[in-house]
Amino acid sequence: MNIIKDKKLAKSGHEKIDWVKSYMPVLSAIEEDFKKTQPFAGKKIAMSIHLEAKTAYLATVLKAGGADVYSTGCNPLSTQDDVAAALCDYGVNVFAIHGADEKTYTEHLTMALSCHPDVMIDDGGDFIELLHSTCREYGDRLIGGCEETTTGIHRLRQREAQGKLDYTMININDADCKHLFDNRYGTGQSTLDAIMHTTNLVIAGKKAVVAGYGWCGKGIARRLAGMGAVVIVTEINPVRALEAVMDGFMVMPMDEAAAIGDLFITATGCKDVIVKRHFEKMKDGVLLANAGHFNVEINKNDLLALSTKAVERKPSIEGFTMADGRILNLLADGRLVNLAAGNGHPAEIMDMSFALQAKCLEYLAKTPGLAHKLYSVPVETDIAVAEMKLAKTSVVIDTLSAEQKEYLGY
Repeated sequence: MNIIKDKKLAKSGHEKIDWVKSYMPVLSAIEEDFKKTQPFAGKKIAMSIHLEAKTAYLATVLKAGGADVYSTGCNPLSTQDDVAAALCDYGVNVFAIHGADEKTYTEHLTMALSCHPDVMIDDGGDFIELLHSTCREYGDRLIGGCEETTTGIHRLRQREAQGKLDYTMININDADCKHLFDNRYGTGQSTLDAIMHTTNLVIAGKKAVVAGYGWCGKGIARRLAGMGAVVIVTEINPVRALEAVMDGFMVMPMDEAAAIGDLFITATGCKDVIVKRHFEKMKDGVLLANAGHFNVEINKNDLLALSTKAVERKPSIEGFTMADGRILNLLADGRLVNLAAGNGHPAEIMDMSFALQAKCLEYLAKTPGLAHKLYSVPVETDIAVAEMKLAKTSVVIDTLSAEQKEYLGY
């Protein structure tokens, strides 16, 4: 049984999936290999990941490898209903509807886990939280899983440090072929693409405040600067703050930046990055967007408490009128703007991230009995994906001679 909005939406979903497949050659090569080797024959895979065209293609690749796939979203606003409808045609079990309330969203997660998966993909850690609480019985066959994003890795590391991680997990996010490209180039481009599409406003000349200078923040800041914005970075890490300074950006506390920014983008993975005291200082007409996984970085409850009214000004833009007449504009309900108000990362970027996912799931399926801890992606897998990507883009690189390898100690 599938839980989707409308099966009649499938046509446009198929068009989206077919489009991204044309630009994901590494994942396509893995699909051809999986068809022959059937690494997931007889196994069930549960996926909690942003349900849009590129993730749908990943689900079909796993299906081609013999898996019985159960797919749901990892954010209520990032699910694309037409893609969810199309995915059902591939024989994937789908439980996802755009805009589901929190109760329904959790029910969809639970439905996906109820298959008693052998391996799984998590994005943000919702599966893991459920498997350690209300859905413990569904983890009885779980060999292990992969975590896609920074926020989920934070949650896993906390559990591991506390001795409360009951499953084997692989850290996809910190692999080179993930964070160096997905977090930096993918988040950088897709965040600005969503903001520009949603607001139809110019970037050039605006004072843009980027909260957090990790890989996502770096990508966002660099692309803002490239489009003519004056970029201000806020940070808590002195090393990253110094890096931002040397990259040519102004660095200051959010308490100072709040009064001068025109556009605010949070990318920290933390809560309460922008709160009441910041809203009280902001200019009329500011744009507030979040590029982090959860909608906790911009405190919407504080916005509601300060405002005299809140109205939808455009799709994915809610305007909050302050007592003095200023209007502060929150994009995509404070959820991750690149997916809640856009199409997410470019297909060529996700080709690498999802190639890592597919290969690491294959590794888990072939390697039962690993300890319950957080593992890094095997270096050889990271290198193999990079080599495949280079080959598919017709880029040739140098190789070491035997003497050079000996000199370097390889």
